[in-house]
Amino acid sequence: MTRDRIGEYDALVLVSLVWFLGKFVRYLFPPLFESIQGAYGVSNATVGTAFTGFMLVYALLQFPSGAVADRLGPVRVIVAGALVAGAGSLAVVFDAPFAALVAAMLVIGAGTGVHKTVSVRLIARVYPARTGRMLGAHDTLGAMGGVAAPAVVVAVLSAPPALAAVLARLPGADWRAPFLLTGVLAVGLAAATAVRLSGSPAAAGSTEGDGPDPDTREYLRLFRNPRFSAFVLVAVGFSFAHNGLVAFLPLYLSEAADLATSTANLLYSLVFAVTFVQLVTGDLSDRVGRFPVMVGTLGLAAAALVALVSLPSLGLGAVAAAVVVALFGLGSHGFQPVRSAYLMELLPERLAGGGLGVVRTLLMGAGALAPSAVGIVADAVGFRPAFALLAGSMGLAAVVAAGLWLTE
Repeated sequence: MTRDRIGEYDALVLVSLVWFLGKFVRYLFPPLFESIQGAYGVSNATVGTAFTGFMLVYALLQFPSGAVADRLGPVRVIVAGALVAGAGSLAVVFDAPFAALVAAMLVIGAGTGVHKTVSVRLIARVYPARTGRMLGAHDTLGAMGGVAAPAVVVAVLSAPPALAAVLARLPGADWRAPFLLTGVLAVGLAAATAVRLSGSPAAAGSTEGDGPDPDTREYLRLFRNPRFSAFVLVAVGFSFAHNGLVAFLPLYLSEAADLATSTANLLYSLVFAVTFVQLVTGDLSDRVGRFPVMVGTLGLAAAALVALVSLPSLGLGAVAAAVVVALFGLGSHGFQPVRSAYLMELLPERLAGGGLGVVRTLLMGAGALAPSAVGIVADAVGFRPAFALLAGSMGLAAVVAAGLWLTE
């Protein structure tokens, strides 16, 4: 085992808390769009474009962060990313022109963008016998950041007079207050991670003392392995379907399934409420193997999408929609930690960080295209054909995964 100078769960807890904070700060922005517009007098298109820039920087950092971790070790990259994200968050606190806010958003995107690829690599190295279980815990805690952010925004914007008086004494006393908390916590977590994890074998780069550093061509040559390329297709098909549904599910339920908007939004939350299934599927994949769990979860998500497309014509109403949405959430969340665990087993150790970064860049690219594709198809021929496209993408992922399982 590689845990000689760190506690049993130090690595898991610290990198998961950093991931929680990264998801938290990312999902602070959408609930604050109205406040940002009021403060700066900018349009929906302007704030949307600023957030797109945030996400683009996040996506572009996947491969470089993994490649740097292969050379310098994951802990240094995680600590640097947390410090950069913390600095960007603290910059938001101070009243400045809108261009400065956008620059701070890009800095936060860069800081948070280096984390996930590198943390998966670190967890796989520190917990080789329990990778699925630990990644399930890591992803679950990260997802809670997305749940917590809107609640914190509501609490700050609707603070009672006594709390508002306290906040008024702080920098960024208005909608910026959550970023002060994020910045301080990010710096503190960076320090704790550096102190507790540096010096462990898990902190070292896998290429140190093991020949020359890998170059970009070595990462691209991974795709010559047919099983690797096929599994990337599985992951891309899943990402396209998942992101397309997440973007348009409330609108689909209200327009195509004839549900009230409030009911549709409530059902939408079910997709995220079942995130704890990752703890089960990650652990189960350690026990019975990766492919049985992946094929099962992908098949469940694909079947749920097919049912969702059929619901409007079946007229089964909100109860049936709730069951289907929950099943999709179980399948899609359940797949994610197992996907990461399998990729870390498939990738050579010296190329693990950059290789995972390449795959995550492709996943995020497919995920970014999905909302626009669904929107275009929905405008042209309706929401049901658009969601049928997502069902086909998820079904393709399940079929290819099943083929890989049978030929393993």
